Amino acid sequence: MAAGDADQQPLPLFLRPIILHGVGAAVHLLLALAIASQLIFAAGNRRGKDPVARGAGFRWGRLAVRATSALAASEVFLAAYSLVSWYLDNSGGWRAPDAVADQADAASRAVAWLLLAAYLQVEYRGRGEERFPALLKLWWALFLLLSALAVAVHAATGLRYRLPVPPLSWLRDAVSVFAGGVLLVAGFSAKSEAASGSVSEEPLLSGAGANRTASDTIDASMFKGAGFLSFLTFSWMWPLLAVGHRKTLDLGDVPDLDHGDSVAGLLPSFKANLDALTGDGSGGQKVTAFKLTRAIVRTVWWHIVVTGLYALIYSLAIYVGPYLIDSLVQYLNGDERYAGKGKLLVVTFIAAKVFECLSQRHWFFRLQQAGIRTRSVLVASVYQKGLSLSSSSRQSRSSGEMINIISVDADRVGLFSWFMHDFWLVPLQVSIALFILYSTLGIASLAALGVTVIVMLATVLPMQMQEKFQGKLMDCKDVRMKATSEILRNMRILKLQGWEMKFLSKIIDLRKAEESWLKKYLYTSTMTTFVFWGAPTFVAVVTFGACMLLGIPLDSGKVLSALATFRVLQEPIYTLPDMISMFIKTKVSLERIASFLCLEELPMDAVQRLPSGNSDVSVEVSNGCFSWDASAEVPTLTDLNFQARQGMRVAVCGMVGSGKSSLLSSILGEMPKLSGEVKVCGAMAYVSQLAWIQSGKIQDNILFGKEMDTEKYDRVLESCSLKKDLEILPFGDDTVIGERGINLSGGQKQRIQIARALYQDADIYLFDDPFSAVDAHTGSHLFKECLLGALGSKTVIYVTHQIEFLPAADLILVMKGGRIAQAGKYDEILSSGEELMELVGAHQDALTALDVIDVANGGSEALSSSGAASLSRSVSSAEENDKQNGEQDFGKVQSGQLVQEEEREKGRVGFWVYWKYLTLSYGGALVPFVLIAQILFQVLQIASNYWMAWASPVSKDVEPPVSMSTLINVFVALAGASSLCILVRALFLVTAAYKTATLLFDKMHMSIFRAPMSFFDSTPSGRILNRASADQSEVDTSIAQQMGSVAFSMIQLVGIIAVMSQVAWQVFVVFVPLTVACFWYQRYYIDTARELQRLVGVCKAPIIQHFAESITGSATIRSFGKENMFVSTNSHLMDAFSRPKFYNAAAREWLCFRLDTLSCLTFAFSLLFLISLPTGFIDPAIAGLAVTYGLNLNTLQAFVVWCMCSLENKIISVERILQYISIPEEPPLSMSGDKLPYNWPSEGVIELHNLHVRYAPQLPFVLKGLTVTFPGAMKTGIVGRTGSGKSTLIQALFRIVDPTIGQILVDGVDICTIGLHDLRSRLSIIPQDPTMFEGTVRSNLDPLGEYNDNQIWEALDNCQLGDEVRKKELKLDSPVIENGENWSVGQRQLACLGRVILKRTKILVLDEATASVDTATDNLIQKTLREYFSEATVITIAHRITSVIDSDMVLLLENGVTVESDTPARLLEDKSSLFSKLVAEYTMRAT
Repeated sequence: MAAGDADQQPLPLFLRPIILHGVGAAVHLLLALAIASQLIFAAGNRRGKDPVARGAGFRWGRLAVRATSALAASEVFLAAYSLVSWYLDNSGGWRAPDAVADQADAASRAVAWLLLAAYLQVEYRGRGEERFPALLKLWWALFLLLSALAVAVHAATGLRYRLPVPPLSWLRDAVSVFAGGVLLVAGFSAKSEAASGSVSEEPLLSGAGANRTASDTIDASMFKGAGFLSFLTFSWMWPLLAVGHRKTLDLGDVPDLDHGDSVAGLLPSFKANLDALTGDGSGGQKVTAFKLTRAIVRTVWWHIVVTGLYALIYSLAIYVGPYLIDSLVQYLNGDERYAGKGKLLVVTFIAAKVFECLSQRHWFFRLQQAGIRTRSVLVASVYQKGLSLSSSSRQSRSSGEMINIISVDADRVGLFSWFMHDFWLVPLQVSIALFILYSTLGIASLAALGVTVIVMLATVLPMQMQEKFQGKLMDCKDVRMKATSEILRNMRILKLQGWEMKFLSKIIDLRKAEESWLKKYLYTSTMTTFVFWGAPTFVAVVTFGACMLLGIPLDSGKVLSALATFRVLQEPIYTLPDMISMFIKTKVSLERIASFLCLEELPMDAVQRLPSGNSDVSVEVSNGCFSWDASAEVPTLTDLNFQARQGMRVAVCGMVGSGKSSLLSSILGEMPKLSGEVKVCGAMAYVSQLAWIQSGKIQDNILFGKEMDTEKYDRVLESCSLKKDLEILPFGDDTVIGERGINLSGGQKQRIQIARALYQDADIYLFDDPFSAVDAHTGSHLFKECLLGALGSKTVIYVTHQIEFLPAADLILVMKGGRIAQAGKYDEILSSGEELMELVGAHQDALTALDVIDVANGGSEALSSSGAASLSRSVSSAEENDKQNGEQDFGKVQSGQLVQEEEREKGRVGFWVYWKYLTLSYGGALVPFVLIAQILFQVLQIASNYWMAWASPVSKDVEPPVSMSTLINVFVALAGASSLCILVRALFLVTAAYKTATLLFDKMHMSIFRAPMSFFDSTPSGRILNRASADQSEVDTSIAQQMGSVAFSMIQLVGIIAVMSQVAWQVFVVFVPLTVACFWYQRYYIDTARELQRLVGVCKAPIIQHFAESITGSATIRSFGKENMFVSTNSHLMDAFSRPKFYNAAAREWLCFRLDTLSCLTFAFSLLFLISLPTGFIDPAIAGLAVTYGLNLNTLQAFVVWCMCSLENKIISVERILQYISIPEEPPLSMSGDKLPYNWPSEGVIELHNLHVRYAPQLPFVLKGLTVTFPGAMKTGIVGRTGSGKSTLIQALFRIVDPTIGQILVDGVDICTIGLHDLRSRLSIIPQDPTMFEGTVRSNLDPLGEYNDNQIWEALDNCQLGDEVRKKELKLDSPVIENGENWSVGQRQLACLGRVILKRTKILVLDEATASVDTATDNLIQKTLREYFSEATVITIAHRITSVIDSDMVLLLENGVTVESDTPARLLEDKSSLFSKLVAEYTMRAT
C-alpha cells in the first residue's frame, strides 16, 4: 500500500473538492435568492385575483413538480446525513476546508431545491400555466451539466489520482444526474406539447381554443410539434426526408416555419430593441454597427445562451479522451494501479463521445436557426428602410449597392452565428488543453502555451490585411453590380446602338479591379492556412523540445496524451483564422447595413394630410420653395402658391425642364421642402411619367392590393380602353408581365398605370403626362373617359404637353424656370402673358402643316357620322385582326407566358459540373499536385506520430529504443516536411481557384452580353444579378476550399482507418457495414438536401427582384399608401426563403447525428476489443496511437459527409453559372468575309421583299409579306394602331429579330449576310424610352469616345441642351446619376437626339422620339432633324400626326401588312383614305 501511496500524484486545483463544492454552493445560493424573490413578487401579484382554471392535462408540469419534490427531499436527507457523519467523525478522507465546502454545498442545495419545489407547486400545480419559463429550463440544463461535471471529476480523482471518493458523493451524483435528466425532458417536452396539443386531448378543449389549437397543428412546423426523443435525435425530420426521397421536392412540400422563426414573429421585437438602443422612435441617424449587433443579440438571446451551453458541454467532452489516454496505455501495459478498471475506462470514453455528439449536433442546429432569424430581420429592416428613403438618400445609393446589402451582407451576418461563441470557446479550449498538458508534461506545457500565443499573434498581420482586402473587394463588387444592373435594364438600347461589347469591356474592367483585391485576399489566406495547419505540429515540436531540454522523461502514454491534446487543440487554432476572417467580413457588413439604416428618410411632416371631407380645398401650396439638391444655390421650385378645390381639374404645362414633374413631387411630399406649406385633403393616386409596372399578373397590377369588384373592374378597363388589349393577350388579365413591363408597349403600360389609379378610387389624382405614350385616338379617349368621365367629381392635377387638353381645365399653371409664370383659365391667361402663347403658337405652327387641305371643312366632313363610323370600323377591324397576329411580344414562349418559373436542375448535380470546374483552369493540371501534397502531408503526419509512439518507452522503467535527441530530431524533420506540403498545397489550390473564378466570370458575361434580346425579355434581371453576385461570390471564395476540404478529409479518414487497422484488423468487421450504412444514410439524405438547397437558390431571386422593383417604384407605392402591403409581401418572400434553409439545416444535423452514432459504435468496438486482449499481446503504445486517432473518427467521418453534402449544395452555384454560359448566341457581330465599303450605306435605300417576321417558331407572323421601299435621303412616317407591327418592323431592320421569310436590303446589301455590329453601327435610332447611363454628360453622348469636345458641344447646342449644360459647374463632366434621374424625361430625350446628331449616319429611325417633350421643343427637334439629316433616310414612328405630316412618304400599317403608302398630300386628297381620317380626327381634337 505504501508503494501505491508513493505513486499518488497531488490532486490539481481543478479537481479539488473545494472548487467543485464551492461552485455548486454559489450557484445554488443564487438560485435560492432568485426563487425567494420570485415567490414574494408572485404572491403580491396574485393577491385579490381570481384563481385560474387549470390547463387540461399538463402532464409535464406534474412530472416536474414530483421530480423536484423528490430531489428536494433527497437533498435534505443527504445534507442531514452528511452533517451528522462529519460531526461524529471529523477525520474524513478530505481535509477541513474541503469538508466545510462540502457542507455548504449540501445545505445550499437543500434550501434551493426546497424553494424550487414550492415555486413549482404554486405556479404549475394549481394554475393554468402550460409551459416553463426559458430561465427555468436553462437552470435545469445547467444543473445537469454541473452534475455530469461532478461525475467526471470524481471519476478522474479515483481513476487517475487513486484518491478515495466518499460513497455519499457517488450517491448524490447518481441522484442529481437522473433527476436533472428527467427535469430537462419535462422542460423541453412541455414546450412542444403546449405548442401542438396532443390529438387525444383536443376534444376536451373548448370553443375558440380548440379551433386555434387544431389549426395551429396543421400549419405548425414539424420542429415545434416534436417530442423530446424526436427532438433529441432529429427524428422529426423523417416525414420530410421520406417525401424528398420519393419525389423531387417543391416549395409546397416544405412545412411552414414556427412563428418565432418567421419575419412576423421576429421583426417587432428587433425593431423595439433597436429603437430602445438608438434612443428614439426613428432610430435613423444613430444606428451604429455596435448598436445593430446589440439589437440582434437581444432578439436571439435565447439561442445564444442555449448554443453557449451546448458549446460548453462539447468543449468539456472532447478533452476527456486525451486526458484518459495515458491511463489506457498504462492499463494495456499491465500497470497494477489500473487493474480491473478497463471497463470503467471504456464506459468513460464512450459516455464522453455520446455527450460530444449530442451537444455538437444541437449546438450547430441552433446556431443555424439563429443565423436564419438574424438574416430575416436584417433583410426586412433594410427593405422597410428602402421604402422610406428620401430622394437625396436614394441618389446616394445605387440599386446595385442596396441589392448587395440584402444578398451578400445580410447573408454574411447570418453566417457569423457559426463563429459567435469562438471568442470565449477558443481561450477555454486552449486552457483545458494546457491543463491536460500540465498534468502529463509538467512545466514543459508553458512552452506549449507560449508557442500557441505566438501562433495566434502571427496571424494578426495577415488578418488585418485580409480585412482591408475584404472591404475593398466588397466596394469593387458594389460598383460592378451597380453597372451590371444598369446595363441589364438598358440592354435593348445597347443592342440597337451596337454598344454592348463596349459596355461588356466596362464590366470586365470593373471586374479586373475586383480581381486584383480577390487575388490579394486569396493569397493572404494561404499564409493563414499554412500557419494554422502547421500549428499543431509546431506546438508539438516546441513542447517535446522543451521536455528534452528540461529533462522531463517522455513515455509513450504521455506522448500520446500530448499528441491527442494537440489534435484537439487543432480545432480552436483552425477555427481562429476563420473566426477572425468572418469577424472582419461581418464587421464590414454590419457597418454597411448600419450606414444604410442611418440614411435620411422622407420627412413625414413635409405635407399636412387631412382626412377626406375635412376641407373643400383638396390641395393647397403656400409660399412653397422646394429643391432636389438642398445645397444648390437656386432651388428647383420657388414661390409656389396655388390651391385646387374639391372636384377641380388643374392642368400644368410648360417647356422641357420647367419643373412640371417636380411640382407633382412637391405635392406628394417626395421633394425636399425648404419653406412654405403643403396641405392635401383625402387619399391620393399618382400616375408617373415613366410607367412603373410590377412583374406579375396584369390583374394584380390594376387591383394593387384592393379586393376584386367585378363591376368596377370592368368599368375601369373600359375607361382605359384595355378591354381589346386583354382579349389579344394569351391569358387575358392573368398574363404575367415581365420585369418593368418588358412585354407591354409603352401605351399599354401607361393605360395599366391609369387603370391602377382609377381602381383605387382616391380623392386626388396626379397625372404626370401619361397621354404622351399613347396614340392620338387613345389619348383623346383616355382624356374624355378618365379625366372628364370617371374622375369628373375628383380633384385632378395633370401635367401635359398636349395643348388641346388645356381648355378643359378649371385652372392652368404655366411653369417656367421653376416658378408658376401664369395661372388661370385658358381664355384668361391666353391673352395675359406670353408663356402660354409661346406653347400655343408652337402648336398652331405644327397644325399649319395640315393646311394642305381645308381643315375646317374637310375635317368636319371627314368626321361626318358615316366617316366616323367607317373610321371606328377600321380601328376595330385592325384590333380584331391583332387577335390573330399573336401579339408580337406576348407569346414569345410556347406555354404562352413570357416569364417562366426559374429553371432549376432536378436530381443529382451531374458529374460533368464537377469535371468542368476542376478542368477549367490549366486543364486541371494543378489538381494532382494538390492531392499529392495532401497525401504526403497525411503520410508524414502519421509517420511522425508513429515514430513518437514507437520510439518512446512505455514506462520510465523500460529502456528507450533511441536517444532523446534522435527522437526529437526525427520528429522535427518529419513535422517540418509535412508543414511544407501544406504550404505547397495551399498555393496550388488558391492559384487554381482564382483562375477558375476568373474564367467562369468572363465566359458567363460574354454569353449574357451575346444573348439575343428575347433572353432578356423573358429573364428577370434578378436571376442574372443573382448569378453575377451571390453565385460568383461562392465561386470566388468558397467552392475551391470546399472541394479541397472533401478531398483532404477523405485522405485523413483513410489515414485514421489505416492506423486503427494496424492494431486490430478486426475493426473492419464493424467498420465496413457501418460505412455502408453511412453511405446509405448519406444518399437518403442528399435527395432531400439537394432539392432544399436548390429551392434556397430559386427563392432568393424573387426577394432581390421584389426589392429592386420596390425601390424603383417607391414614389408610386408611397403615393398610394401601400407600404404595408409591400412590406408584407417582402416578409412572405423572406419566409419562403427561410423555410428550405431551416429544414436543410435540420436535415444536415439529422444525418450527422446518425453518422456520429455509427462512428461511436466503431470506436466502442475497437476499445472493447483492445481491453479484451491479454496483456502483452499488443504493443500498448501502438494501441494507444490507434485510440488517439480513433478519438477523431466520429468528427472526421461526419466532416467528410458534411463536406460532401456542403459541396453538392455549393456546386449548384457553378451549375447555375454554367447554365448561363450555354445560352444560345445572336448571329456574329462581324463577318470575316467581304468588307463593307467604308461609306455604306451611301444612298440609304431600304427595300423590304415579302418580309415575314415572327418572334418564335411556334407563334403566328407579326409582319405578313411586307413589300415596300423606303427611298434614300427621304423622310418616311409610319403610322398605325398599337399592335399593327410598327415596332416589329424597326426591330427587324436592326436584326433584334431576324426575318423568317423574305429579306431586307440596304443599298442592295442583304442585312442578314453582314455582322450585327457592322449593321447597327451604321444605323441610328432615337428610342421610345429615353435612356441615360450613370457617368458624365460626355460619356452619355459619346460612350465609345470617338468625338472631340467641340463636336459634343455642337451636338448639345443643336439638341437644345447646350445652355443647360453650360449652367452646370463641371460642364461636359457634369454627373449623370443612375437612370439619368437628375435630368427630366424631356431632357433625356434631347440627349438621345444629341447622340444621333453626333453619329450622323445615313439612316435614322425615330421611335416615338418626341413623346416626352412639349410641342415647342418637338418643333425645334423636327427643325434640327430637317437641317442635319436632309441627306439621310429618316423613318419616323409617331403618335403626333404633326411629326409625320411633313414626311415625303407615309406608310400606314395594319395587321402586319401595308394598307396605304404614298405622299401625305395625295393621301389627304383622298377623303376615304384611313390616313386622312386619322388626320381629321387629330385636327378635330386639336382645335
